[in-house]
Amino acid sequence: MPEPGAKSRTWLAPAKINLALHVTGRRADGYHLLDSLAVFTRFGDRLQIEPAERDEFAVSGPFAADVALDGGNLVIKAREALRREAGAHQAPPVAIRLEKNLPIASGVGGGSSDAAAALNGLSHLWGLDIEEAGLARIGLTLGADLPMCLKAKPLIARGAGDELSPLAEFPALALVLVNPGVAVSTPEVFKALARRDNEVLPPLPSRLDFHTIRNWLEATRNDLEPAAATIQPAIGEALKALNKADAAFARMSGSGATCFGLYETGNVAKRAAIEIRGRHPGWFVAATRSMEAD
Repeated sequence: MPEPGAKSRTWLAPAKINLALHVTGRRADGYHLLDSLAVFTRFGDRLQIEPAERDEFAVSGPFAADVALDGGNLVIKAREALRREAGAHQAPPVAIRLEKNLPIASGVGGGSSDAAAALNGLSHLWGLDIEEAGLARIGLTLGADLPMCLKAKPLIARGAGDELSPLAEFPALALVLVNPGVAVSTPEVFKALARRDNEVLPPLPSRLDFHTIRNWLEATRNDLEPAAATIQPAIGEALKALNKADAAFARMSGSGATCFGLYETGNVAKRAAIEIRGRHPGWFVAATRSMEAD
């Protein structure tokens, strides 16, 4: 049942950034096999959840107009999946308000992260005795990204994205996120891949800091980037903008079109974001930091 005196609470749905992403194969069921280093940022969407007389779902924020409000939305799917698991008597009506700060279909796991925040928040509000593994099992029915978004910490994801190895020691990184205002279809990107049997990620360095991570990234790839850039050439423009703003390293995240730039300090990242925003006022640009390991 809901916790005594349960009130409104806001949950962060952080952006998921694939620092490196290798496509290593394909399963018989069509799912691609991945090997990816992912981090989660302090910038993202936000979900406010509170008890209500009846279920409500509302969206605000700069990308609200692009969000479906019906049962196709992953937040609503997450609510209903958790309610089925718990039983309706344990899961009374709730009002969910989503502040949509991340672009749609942009390669940063926004929808999956929203759904993960809903699962975490509703489990807390309803006082459910469901462990992390149980939430991950429910999440996996909604999408391959859900288990890693539930963790929201630096990790290596393998398999279809559901075999997770959290990184015990991984520093916070200063990042600038840039999206040139275009959406990219993930299925189209995978369909356009030149090959699907690439090598796995190299081992991480024993000592992890800004410089060793940057050097390690130079030996890795995002295997989806060439295909996505062919579909949406504006991705190349976003990468050029980050490099022109002196990013120590720049790459596309996920299936695009959001790209990230790595910077040595938060202040340098903020200045770079201001510079890029000035040159491209219509783009999504955000300076942020990734969340470090526990």
